[in-house]
Order: sequence, then C-alpha cells, then structure tokens
Amino acid sequence: MPLRLNIRRKLTSRSDRVKCVDLHPDEPWMLCSLYNGTVHLWNYQSQTLLKTFEVTELPVRAAKFIARKQWIITGSDDLFVRVFNYNTMEKIKGFEAHSDYLRSVAVHPTLPYCVTCSDDMTIKLWDWDNNWECKMTYEGHSHYVMQAVFNPKDPNTFASASLDRSIKVWGLTSPTPHFTLEGHEKGVNCIDYFAGGDKPYLISGADDKTVKLWDYQARTCVQTLSDHTHNVSAVAFHPDLPIILTGSEDGAVRLFHANTFNLENTLNYGMERVWAISCKKGSSRVGLGYDEGSAMIKLGKEQPVASMDQSSGKIIWAKHNEIQMVNVKTAPEGIADGERIPLAIKELGNCEVYPQKLRHDPKGRNAVVCGDGEYIIYTALAWRNKSFGNAIEVVWAANGDYASREGPSKIKLYRDFKEKNSITLGYAADALYGGTMLGVRCAQEFVFFYDWETGTPVRRIDVTVKNVHWSESGTLVALASTDSVFVLKYDKDAVDAYVASGAEEEDGCEGAFEPEYEAAEKVSTGKWIGDCFVYVSSNDRLNYIVGGEVQTLHHLDRRMYLLGYMAKENRLYMIDKEFNIVSYELLLSVLEYKTCVVRGDFATAATILPAIPADHRNKVARFLETQGLKEEALAIATDPDYRFELAIQLKKLEEAYKVVAENASDQKWKQLGDLVIANGDLALAAECLTKANDHAALLLLHSCQGNRKGVEALAVQAADAGKTNVAFLCYFLLGNLEACLTLLSDTNRTPEAAFLARTYAPSSVSKIVALWRKDLTTVNAKAAESLADPAEYPNLFPDFDLGLVAEHAAAEARKTLRPASDFSAVAPSLNDNLIEKARSSGAPSPAKAPAPSPPASPGGGADEAAEEEEARVEAVKAEGRRKEEEAAAKKKADEASKKAAEEAAAAAVRVEASEARAKVEAAEKAAIRAEKIAAKEAEEGK
Repeated sequence: MPLRLNIRRKLTSRSDRVKCVDLHPDEPWMLCSLYNGTVHLWNYQSQTLLKTFEVTELPVRAAKFIARKQWIITGSDDLFVRVFNYNTMEKIKGFEAHSDYLRSVAVHPTLPYCVTCSDDMTIKLWDWDNNWECKMTYEGHSHYVMQAVFNPKDPNTFASASLDRSIKVWGLTSPTPHFTLEGHEKGVNCIDYFAGGDKPYLISGADDKTVKLWDYQARTCVQTLSDHTHNVSAVAFHPDLPIILTGSEDGAVRLFHANTFNLENTLNYGMERVWAISCKKGSSRVGLGYDEGSAMIKLGKEQPVASMDQSSGKIIWAKHNEIQMVNVKTAPEGIADGERIPLAIKELGNCEVYPQKLRHDPKGRNAVVCGDGEYIIYTALAWRNKSFGNAIEVVWAANGDYASREGPSKIKLYRDFKEKNSITLGYAADALYGGTMLGVRCAQEFVFFYDWETGTPVRRIDVTVKNVHWSESGTLVALASTDSVFVLKYDKDAVDAYVASGAEEEDGCEGAFEPEYEAAEKVSTGKWIGDCFVYVSSNDRLNYIVGGEVQTLHHLDRRMYLLGYMAKENRLYMIDKEFNIVSYELLLSVLEYKTCVVRGDFATAATILPAIPADHRNKVARFLETQGLKEEALAIATDPDYRFELAIQLKKLEEAYKVVAENASDQKWKQLGDLVIANGDLALAAECLTKANDHAALLLLHSCQGNRKGVEALAVQAADAGKTNVAFLCYFLLGNLEACLTLLSDTNRTPEAAFLARTYAPSSVSKIVALWRKDLTTVNAKAAESLADPAEYPNLFPDFDLGLVAEHAAAEARKTLRPASDFSAVAPSLNDNLIEKARSSGAPSPAKAPAPSPPASPGGGADEAAEEEEARVEAVKAEGRRKEEEAAAKKKADEASKKAAEEAAAAAVRVEASEARAKVEAAEKAAIRAEKIAAKEAEEGK
C-alpha cells in the first residue's frame, strides 16, 4: 500500500540555473548557488531573499553551510574555493583549490574538515583550523569527480561519484580508496548515504537514467530504480521519512518508499531540469534546484507520531520504525511550566510498517499504528501484535470499538477485533474521526456522523473540518476548521429516537447537535478536559475555551502538540517535534468552577470555590468579570489593584476605601476622591484628596466651600510639599500678603515679591528691594544699584503715600470676615480705585500721622494753663521750623536723588544698560507669569 504524504510547495523562486542547494540546520534558510556566479540566501518561512553573494563571474557549482562557524563555502569554475561569513558577508578566505572546475563540497559533521572534488579527477581534504591546509589528496578516479559525501554513521569515511561509472569509498587517512562499487552503465552524477536505522545503504544516480541502492558493507546493489527518462542528476535519502528523492534532467522529482522501493509520487513544477536536492534533519522540508530557479516543498507534517494514555501517564511515540515509551509519572518533582522533563526512554521494538498515526484506545490497553496502507494493533504494555489489516487509517470509539477506512468509499466497524458491520459511502471520504460518534469527512466539504452500533448516518454538517474533538462525557464536540472552532452539544436521546425510527433523511437527524458557541481560533491540536476545550493555536498559544470565552494559559516559544492531561497532578503534557516532553499546570478545580458558572449552576460553583488555591483566585475573578458577574468577582479577588478597580466600577465606595486604606496609593486616593465628589460626600472627598496629595483639587474643593480653615491648612501642606503656586494662591485668597511675600522670597522669586509688594503691600517694598539688591549683586552689581527704594527716592514713586493709606484701609477691612453669601453685595466694590479713594478720604499716611496729644493733668490752674499755652506756641513754632527744615531737606534730597539717579542711569547705560533692562523686564514678566500660573493651577484643579 502507498505511503500517503501531504506534499505542499512552500517557496518558489525564479532565477538563473541553480546548481546546488543546502538547508541551514538551525535557521529557516536555504542556500542556492547559481550558474551566473552568485549565491542566494533565502528565508523560506518569510519567503524573502536575505542576502546575495557576488562570488565570481563563472558558475558556482557548490555551496554549503558551515553553521558552527557561521560560514558558507563555495566552489566555482574559476578553480577557487571561497569562504564567507553569512552574517557580515565578509570574505574569510579564498584560494585556488584545483586545476579544473570544482563540482562539489562536503563538510565534515564534527571535525574542521571539508572535501572538494573536481574535474581534475582528484578529491582534496582541507583543514580550516590550519589556515585551510590541504591535508590529503585522493586520487583513483579516471574521469570527472562529480560529488563527495561523508558517511553520517562513520564520518571517518566518505564516498565519491565519478563519470568513470564508479563509486569509491575512502578513509580520511588514506589516499587510496577502501573499495569501489561498479554497476552503472554510464557516468555517476550523484550519491547519498542512508542516515536512519541500521541499514548500510548508499544511493547513486547516473547518466544511464537509473538510481541504484547499494549495500556498502556487502558491496552489492540492492535495488535499481528505472523510472526516470533522462540523466539522474540528484538523489537524497530523507533523514526522517522513509523516502528516497531523485531528480532528473527530465524535470521530474520522484519519491520512492525507502522500504518497498515503490514510486509514491512524482513532482513536476515546470522549471526544466533538476540539478540539486537537499533535506534537513528534524524537518519535513526539502529544497530543490532547477534550471529556472529553486523551490521548497514540505512532506507531510512535522507533528511527532505520539500518543498518551491519560490514566497511566505512559507516552508512546515512533521514531522512524522504532517505538519508544516514557512514563510521566516517573518525572522528578519541581519541574517548572514549560521546562523539559527528563524521562527514561524504554525501547518497545520496531514496527513492521512506517508509523504515520499512533493512537491509544480510550482505556489505554491497546494502541493502533497506521502506515504504508496498513494498520497494526498492539498491546500498549508489552507492545505485542494483537490485530492487523489493510487500512489507510483507524479510529477508536468511546467504548473501545474501532473503524477502519480501506478506501474512499468503504468503512469497516470492528468490535473485539472482529468485523461487525460495514458502511458503503455515496461520496469519497478522505478522513475518519473517532469518539462518541464516527465522523467521516468528504474532501474538505462536509463531515457526516454515523452511529457506531448500526452504522446509520445520523447528521451531516457542512463545515470544512480539519479535526473533530469529542469530550469524555460525549455531550460536547469541537469541530476545528481552517479558521474557527465550533462547539456543538450532542443530544443522545434525539439520536437514539432517530435511529430507532429508521428514518433516512438526506441531512440526518436535525436535533442531533445544537450549536453552543464559536471562536475565531485556528486549532493546531486540542483536548477536552471536562467541559473545557484546551488547544494550541496556530500562533503558538496555549488557550482554553469555556462558555465561548477564550483564555490564554501560556505563550509558547515553539510549536508544541497536546498529548493529554493528568488530573491527579493537575498538569497538561505536550511534546515538540524533537520529542521533548513539557508540562503546564492546569487546575481541574478551576476548570470545573468555570464550567459551573457558564452553566449557571452557582450552587455547585460555590462548593468548588474553596478548593481553588488563593493564587488562582484572581484569574477566576477576571473570568467572572467577563461573564458579567462583577459582584462575585469582587468577592473572590485577592489582588488589591483588581479589587479596587472592581469596587470603583460597582461604585462601592466603602469597599474601595478599605482597599486603599490597606494599600495606600496616591493615584487610588485621587481616583476615589473624584468618585466621592461625584457622589456629593465632600468631607470624605477632602480626606481622600488630602491623602492623595492632590493640592490643586483640594484648593478647588475648599475654595468652592468657602472653607477658610481648609485653605489655611492646605497652604501649609502645599508649601511643605513644594507646591509653591498652590500655597501662594491659598495665602493670597486668605489675604495673608506677608506670607505671600515670604513664600516668594524663600523660593528665590524676589522680583515677583517686589512687584507684589509694590501693588498690594507698599509698606514692605523697602524690605523686599533690599533683598532683591542683595540677590542681584551676585549677578550684576551695577544693575542692583539701579534698583530704587521709595524711602530713598520718593519722587520716583508718585502717590506712594496714598498706596500706604490704601494698604492700611484694606488691612483693616480684611479683619472683618464676611460669609461667601455676601459676595454679590461686595462684588461692585472690587472694581473701586483704591488710590482715588485714599486721596478723597484725606487720611494721612500711616507712616506720617501726627502723634496724639498727651492727656491733661487733673486739677491744673492758671499757671498750668499759661505753661500749656506757652508750650503750645513753642510747639507750633517748632512744628513750623520742622516743616521748613523738612521742606529744605526734601528739596535737597530731591536734587541729590535726581542727580544720583541720573548719574546711576547714565552709568548703567554706559556699562551694561541692556543687561539691567533685561533683568528688570524679566522681573516684571516673572511676576505676571506667577499670577498666570497660579490662576492656571486653580483652573486645572477645578
């Protein structure tokens, strides 16, 4: 029977003639050497050309990766070997290796050696660790040497193919061949060693249009394949699959079974002659080189052939024809999620067929292997042959029955290894699915479910199905299509009634399945755990679905395949293509709880909840939130941030307050404060905003309430916290100008303080100017001298005395505190001109008001009156003299002040006039900016 492989073309690149291809062992790269003298490096996953090496103008017939050195080595018709670093594209070495065209290069798998063969009929061994010294020259062929290949089972030997119609096997240390294989009628173009199993095989292709298989130990020809119609130019043993690939100048690539030597498939992509074939160990990809370019094909799947018995923990897999077993119950404790589990491998023996599918029965007692068009059922424990037959595939029923598909239209049903029934289909089936019902797929168009007992067709579902997964209870089934997964609920009673009635409807029983939910997920492999569907998605995520909600368990770093779940260990087991076993924790109690919630069975869910560990409660809570159960999520959540978020959403202020009190955070206090303000609890809002240190919001809140004490406390808090603008606004609202001036001075904003004093507190101008002069002296002494003090130059400050009067009047008015309700009555006076009011009041300046008369002595007589009169007269005279002296002094001071001011101004202009003006202007702007910033912060807080 044929070996059925799904062959897909993954890359096609049109170019000049490709003489050699090679695949990188680790990266998704394909190397192509071209007849035009260039070498292309392709990424076959992204289908992009990564690099182009301009090697020479003559054909490059050989190119190979030396991955451990990050090199590529080329051989060309200009007789040179060249070595490049494929990362930097730097040429490492170039030297003339032969006296004629170079045909092939082979790299030793472990030693720093490579061999080259040439039309000069020699083979040479090169040592790159010794500056590419030629260690040995092998002579013995009498014609062009076309290819040399190392023996993967014995790297100390290699074989060569020549147009002298012979194949010679050499040792690294001897210049003469060990032996020669002869049998081709014309020149031999290509050879390859068989890397798998214990067969000592060598394959060759020649110009006599044949492919010969040799036993190099017996030195005999085992098989001759004569299917090509032209010269055979390339041959290869696939390192993992039982496949022989051959390419010919007839343009065809043929695939032969390595055991039966039957022709399995022929590929012809219309790119003219085939020149090169390259395979990669551990991969199903194959690179091809043609006259008109290169191609990459994929044979079958990279998914390992493995199966797990979930009850015993035993995993059986097939490596080629070898069957091996491991037991995850013997794994050491403390293995982390995603970490490779070290397991002892037990050899069960060889399989008579090449395994392509391997499945345990539901009870884990038997396992079926399908391959080569045959099936064999073994006992899972001792691996003894129990039954066999011809079938493309075999699937198990939930009760241990099984079905086989021998062809596209015939299904056989078995019980106790005996045929009990058969189904003749009216369509071409291409896949079978086991489980509660037997599923049969038709050419990616629909899937038809049949009753296991009677073979009655039950229901047709028009979905392009890739796989069918039944739950253990048999009530749910997941249909994985190319881009979605559909979960259906199976109605056994409806199906039993339909089968019993004997009805035969075209689409079967309409009530057999009811859709539950659909998820737009591409499922690679999947398993049911209870009513929860766990799967690996196409983008390498381990997900599960409950109630239509997709949850991600882990992001995988490579492609993994599900094997099974061990409930006692609460672990899910997976395997990669290298047969490494890993596991991930998945609590059954969590899955059961979520299942009950989806069903609406909250009573049962409540009984399961105590079994869920505390460190998993938050994940469960988030699941409840997605189900719209925020109250329940808040009740079981343990993460403070998440609990606070839920409490805010539910507007449970007390719960949110408790959470923040236990885990203080400025952001949370602010968020809670905003919510409390919206609910009108201003006292609690003030507390929250205070703990959040949100001074701007507190200013808005206290000022709106007219809370003087709150503003006073906020001023101190803001000043201590360095929020100068908020503190300034607080003091300004309170009318505490002295505190405002002190705050500005302490924060090195003396110019703003000076302008503030000039406007609102003239009595403090002298003190502030003195401070300003002191600060400015360190920067520019002349500019500091140009600052005028009203006490020294009153002529420069018109109406300064009236400003003092207005300041005194305003201070007296502020002593009387008025409620905010009086604002409408007071508002018109805010536009009054205080200077004009002071002028019209006639009140003397507080600094110049006459001292009050001393009180009269009791019981005074005439003498006393006379003395008083005399004293009064003298006082009047003295007052007159004082006024005259003051007038004179003032005039003199005015003249001196004017002269000094003119001299200072002239000096400032001569020396640094521009700098002085800039400083003064900066001071004025800074004062205006301070007022604007304070107003802006108040507005932002609002």
